[in-house]
Amino acid sequence: MPMLKDGKLELLSDKNSALVLVDFQPAMFAGVASGDKTIIRNAAYCAAKAASILNVPVVLSAIGPQRNGDFIADVTKLFPDQEVFARAVPSFDAFEDEKTWNAVKKTGRKKLVVSGLWTSMCFAYTALHGLKEGYEVYGLMDAAGDSTPDAHKYGIERMLQAGVVPITVESLVSEWMHDWGNPKSMELIKEVYSRYGYMIGLQ
Repeated sequence: MPMLKDGKLELLSDKNSALVLVDFQPAMFAGVASGDKTIIRNAAYCAAKAASILNVPVVLSAIGPQRNGDFIADVTKLFPDQEVFARAVPSFDAFEDEKTWNAVKKTGRKKLVVSGLWTSMCFAYTALHGLKEGYEVYGLMDAAGDSTPDAHKYGIERMLQAGVVPITVESLVSEWMHDWGNPKSMELIKEVYSRYGYMIGLQ
């Protein structure tokens, strides 16, 4: 049974968490065969859009943009004044990059919502690094994909065994919003839930 002081029993909010998105780049998407690429892309976008509406800190990391292409514009245009950290060392673990890691620490948040391409590699290694450093890590699983269904599945299982908390985009956005009394709720319905045909909102 979890202890009452377990931080993971505290819901995510716009005040206690940050979003980290890793390697959402054209070449990485090209190799995804574990699920629908449109759904994966939309989930990443919806998380980023909700974060922009609710002022949740966001850290974006890319690997080898010269080879793999720039981080997708759907997301970067939401944060026009923010740097996408092209990792100085081409590590699969985004947190081994000094700029990326310093940006995470600068948020001052202990709960990190992480997702990326591919699940079993850059996403998993980054999430595990966050755990090792004492952060509470939440894996945004429906925004992730891998080269095969098994790679995606066992990448997730590895993270879960280590202590990453699984979450999906609708749950994440709802948790950040907390309730329908949030003054940003109608904007979230219009710009996040409804726009991409998710469960809640106006069609």
